[in-house]
Amino acid sequence: MEVNELVRLSVLAKENSYSPYSRFRVGAAVLAESGKIYTGTNIENASLGATCCAERVAVFNAVSGGERKIRALAVCSDSDEYTMPCGICRQVLAEFADDDMPIYCVRADGKYKIRTLGELLPGAFRSF
Repeated sequence: MEVNELVRLSVLAKENSYSPYSRFRVGAAVLAESGKIYTGTNIENASLGATCCAERVAVFNAVSGGERKIRALAVCSDSDEYTMPCGICRQVLAEFADDDMPIYCVRADGKYKIRTLGELLPGAFRSF
């Protein structure tokens, strides 16, 4: 897998963000075990609890496509800071990924740093 392609697709996904309330656009791309890449963007709702993050949309697209294992994630925003998945997204990722899964946290300028799921969610709750 080419990391730059995963990052590029996350940036493209961000363009479809529906974020009229926060004005904080986020894009994500996940690499599934099959080698296919699935994307997602944040989708807000006037009832803020009904909002769904880009990372979860990407994972749910993968699962809807029959995937059950996520191998890597890239997540980006328009921020000058590295974009990190929120707590709920980290827990959803733990359902479908191992602790050593790389997460490419991307800044607006395209630079990224790599964290693992285990670093971002130590001691994740799992049913297995």
